[in-house]
Amino acid sequence: MTFVHHELNTDNPAAAKKFYKGLFGWSFQDMKMPDGSVYSMFQADPTSGGGVQKNPMPGAPNAWLQYVGVKSVKQSMAKAKKLGATVLVEYMPIPEHGALGIFADPTGATCAVWEPNAKAAKKAGKKKASKKKTAKKAAGKKKAAKKAGKKTPAKPAATKAAKKSSKKKAKKRARR
Repeated sequence: MTFVHHELNTDNPAAAKKFYKGLFGWSFQDMKMPDGSVYSMFQADPTSGGGVQKNPMPGAPNAWLQYVGVKSVKQSMAKAKKLGATVLVEYMPIPEHGALGIFADPTGATCAVWEPNAKAAKKAGKKKASKKKTAKKAAGKKKAAKKAGKKTPAKPAATKAAKKSSKKKAKKRARR
């Protein structure tokens, strides 16, 4: 089981989105929800993402909620309850995506479980497999280029900039 979704519940989604865009460079895609609210999805990297929304419980503190991927929300919630958790949301289907459950563990920390629907899980599996194939192809090309005595493809600009910065810092330290 692994964390599959990260969700920020906040009184000020616009300020939060501006902050995380500035801090991490995240971009957001706003989705209108059936109740009229807006849920802003983000993709932090190819394997991790989440959302930002107006806090659904007025008066509750602004906080991140982490979702762990499970095969069955109903079974996981029953097990959590048996182990001493307080159930906050037993089972909530999210049409076309899956279902979730939310609980507070015996220490009072909140956590959620996520069960993608079969169609969404299949689609996610295909995306992961495609990304692995692409990575393997790139690694194979790099290896072949080395064997042929050719230079490997240039590193991303961000990596070059980081190395340049490190070299400059090292030179400054050496001068001291």
